[in-house]
Amino acid sequence: MGDFVGVDGCRRGWFAVWITETGVWSHRIFESVDLLFGQLGDASHILIDMQIGLVDEGTQDRRCEAEGRKLLGAARRSSIFVSPSRLSLAASTYGEASRINREKTGRKLSKQTWWIMPKIREVDELMESRPEARERLFEVNIELLFWALNESQSMKHYKKTAQGFSERMELLNHWFPQSTDLYEDALSSYLRKHVSRDDIVDAMAAAISSFVTRGELQEIPSERQIDLKGLPMRMVIPRLPGV
Repeated sequence: MGDFVGVDGCRRGWFAVWITETGVWSHRIFESVDLLFGQLGDASHILIDMQIGLVDEGTQDRRCEAEGRKLLGAARRSSIFVSPSRLSLAASTYGEASRINREKTGRKLSKQTWWIMPKIREVDELMESRPEARERLFEVNIELLFWALNESQSMKHYKKTAQGFSERMELLNHWFPQSTDLYEDALSSYLRKHVSRDDIVDAMAAAISSFVTRGELQEIPSERQIDLKGLPMRMVIPRLPGV
């Protein structure tokens, strides 16, 4: 299947958008990333807004996070969270996870990271149990994707504002003229308690970023960093002229 897939975590599980080689789009909620990969795993590329590859211990950030923040600049760098130590994933409480993370990395765990840790763990387990996922599933940061699509310029407005929504949709429509139709169809198909407006836009950005370059992706950092499980610690952006 030559589809280009974008995935974002949502309250109901995982929201996916996929676009065929000919520009036909679809979308769906999957309750688990395992189910998602079971159906879409033969896609050309699956771009997912979730950490892949984790440090076990050490005080240094993953290089993809450090380099990504530099590219985004002061206004949007906070969109790239500091990833947890893999050893903290098994913790059952925030306090325990934060204690383990501090012991292993020298940093306490942010609440933002804690809330998404079940999804980080889910992806980490998939990458270990399904080796073929390592060549199909790619980590992205959505603000970095918009940076690349916007001629290496970060978005001016926060995504939850009206201005932020408008500038992002304008950019997506520039690259994929069916973006408004896709967004409105997804918006009317699901309850907001299951999939938020942001989830839809983010998954669209990932799918469109892969579609417009037919899967030609640039890795950050350029020199691949590997974790102790052999997973690449990288983010990808579309390989566009000038990026």
